Amino acid sequence: MKTVLITGCSSGFGLETARRFLDGGWQVVATMRTPREDVLPRSERLRVLPLDVTDGDSIRDCVAAAGPIDALVNNAGIGLLGALEGIPMVRVRELFETNTFGTIAMTQAVLPQMRTRREGVIVNVTSSVTLKSLPLLSVYTASKAAVNAFTESLALELAPFGVRAALVLPGRAPATRFGDNARSRMEGSIPEPYADVAGAVFADWAQQPADAVTHAQDVAQAVWRAVTEPGSPARLAAGVDAQALLPA
Repeated sequence: MKTVLITGCSSGFGLETARRFLDGGWQVVATMRTPREDVLPRSERLRVLPLDVTDGDSIRDCVAAAGPIDALVNNAGIGLLGALEGIPMVRVRELFETNTFGTIAMTQAVLPQMRTRREGVIVNVTSSVTLKSLPLLSVYTASKAAVNAFTESLALELAPFGVRAALVLPGRAPATRFGDNARSRMEGSIPEPYADVAGAVFADWAQQPADAVTHAQDVAQAVWRAVTEPGSPARLAAGVDAQALLPA
């Protein structure tokens, strides 16, 4: 029976992806900063482990406890919206530590075992904002675009060892807690000179069709496909809005 380790499983995309792999008969290692056993159905094939992807000791302990890993899904991430002038560098670094460096560190931690076995899959969840630039998201987009480039280069160096690396790019997902979690980092992020810019952006988002969004199930299914179908595209859009942006 194969094992998948998924980061950021307390809610949203990670939680739904864990459910999808449990339904698919996999052993699932669902990781969270603060583990909660009640968010997933009880199963002998499920383990919930603590993990902070910005902490090297936490990563080492988690990977050691997980044992052999057939697939790694780097889903943990944080959001940030605001004009660049209003974002302190401490916030910029915080975002990159989780979204970019955390993904790289987790990948580095599992690669030795995959390379030795000459099999394994790494799926990195980024964002469709890397396909279409949007205002007020420059720092967030940069953190995710870096992961795109990292993954595509990594895939080339891992191919000789039978290890695959792929991307899943979700669209806007208002039903998840992602936006709520980002608000705590947004204080002062829109200075007064940018008020009109922000107002126009928010008005445009309010007019977007309610059904042109991404659901957590869309992301879970895209990740499942990336892991279980060796011939799947290296980039998979998740959600109707993201799919409209990704060239065929």
